[in-house]
Amino acid sequence: MPEARWWSVCEDGCSVRCGLCWHNCTITPGQKGLCGVREHSPYAGLRSSHLGRFVSIALDPVEKKPLRRWRPGTQILSLGGVGCNMRCPFCQNHEISMPERPLTEKPVSPGELVAMSKEFGAHAVAYTYNEPTLQAEYIFAASPQLRDEGIATVMVTNGMFSREVCSEAASGVDAMNIDIKAFDEETYRRLGGSLDVVTRNVERLISAGVHIELTCLIVPGVSDSADGFVRLVDWMAGLSPDVPLHISRYFPSYRYKAPPTDISLMRRFFNAAVEKLNYVYLGNV
Repeated sequence: MPEARWWSVCEDGCSVRCGLCWHNCTITPGQKGLCGVREHSPYAGLRSSHLGRFVSIALDPVEKKPLRRWRPGTQILSLGGVGCNMRCPFCQNHEISMPERPLTEKPVSPGELVAMSKEFGAHAVAYTYNEPTLQAEYIFAASPQLRDEGIATVMVTNGMFSREVCSEAASGVDAMNIDIKAFDEETYRRLGGSLDVVTRNVERLISAGVHIELTCLIVPGVSDSADGFVRLVDWMAGLSPDVPLHISRYFPSYRYKAPPTDISLMRRFFNAAVEKLNYVYLGNV
């Protein structure tokens, strides 16, 4: 199994700094980063015992990821682990993104993943359900082995990874759906992320030729601003009007109890988006 990468010893010679994502967590011995899965093991440095461990494995239509303009009509093997590097109060997968129990599942080696994919008849593997960035070392170790067997790699992600991780993803990942939480930096900071980091990563990945589709969950009081949505669409149109946008309806979940997104608002946003983008889809309606 791969070991944790993208970390360094701090100047105090005791703590370590994780470079996996924007947070750059400084972690003292015995403690974990904000994601809850990368731990500073005394005398051993940064470790992640979660690499290759998955709490959810399913065969899905690729459209469910959602990916609508990449290999439509095919099946994809979906894998979900635990942990997240953001703190969205409306998380629909909070049972695994912010788990309260230890992870005991047996690790799946990259070779075993290849065999599993072939057994399921899947031509692609998706790391999804929780934040797949936390499996980056595993993903980049498994990707070449999968590719040798004609099996593609997909990430369904919040895009909150470091520039170094983004560079490896550009060559090791075939397609991504990236969730844009809102088009406002202040809102992103409240959710534990950075809009600037995410948009820069999207731009780099598109330039590198990775197939990118974006999702915007319309959450009342968070991402339902018409001005913010127009800024999102304008930014996407500037990248390419062919980048697909999935406008997804929110339902109450986890700690957020606002009523479901108004359908009429979803339709207004859809109508605004199709004026500038070629591929727009409504989800959860």
